[in-house]
Amino acid sequence: METVFNESGVLAQVYEEIQQRFSGIEDLAHGWEHVQRVYHLALSIAEREEADRFIVGMAALTHDLGRTAPQEQAGHHADLSVQLATDLMNTYAVPVDKQQAILHAIIAHSFSRGVPPQTLEAHVVRDADRLDGLGAIGIMRWAMTGIVLQTSETRSYHPDDPFAEKHIPDDKRYVLDHFYAKLLKLEKTMETETARAMAAQRTAFMRTYLHQLRQELEATK
Repeated sequence: METVFNESGVLAQVYEEIQQRFSGIEDLAHGWEHVQRVYHLALSIAEREEADRFIVGMAALTHDLGRTAPQEQAGHHADLSVQLATDLMNTYAVPVDKQQAILHAIIAHSFSRGVPPQTLEAHVVRDADRLDGLGAIGIMRWAMTGIVLQTSETRSYHPDDPFAEKHIPDDKRYVLDHFYAKLLKLEKTMETETARAMAAQRTAFMRTYLHQLRQELEATK
């Protein structure tokens, strides 16, 4: 008698396992809280866009799994996530066709890897991940990341051009430049109608923040 694959049951078990794997990760901007938000965002978008809930949920849970890999295991986090997710899915006997769709969504979520999403599910996961970089949460994560990546050369903003109006944004040198190098560009990359509406609202909030920051900086001159 053929066993029916229990998608909801596997998703629930993987949720618990991923939470445990992230328990020792110190990167708050890319830790379990981020994964959990992306997971719920992705499932919400999937429901509205009529995407496959299991593929979306599994990919969202494992999209940053590579960040839990040992430091000596070098490589891009998205590639490492694919490797670790493959092992995990084999453990849970996830059907091969589902595995391929999940792995594609994982690799396509990455901004820096530049792999175009080819499925609705991959678009949903990428949209959810990028939405978490916008709005009030995005500002919080931006600040966290700025602290983690800072060096002795890092400055909060360009002393003569804080809002990158005259210089090419350099977010490796100026933390505020990350808004102009990446964050404010994310809205235009959204592929689903649901995410586009959410991104517009969140981006507007970020522009309000930048406007307030400009007023405060000008008051100190």
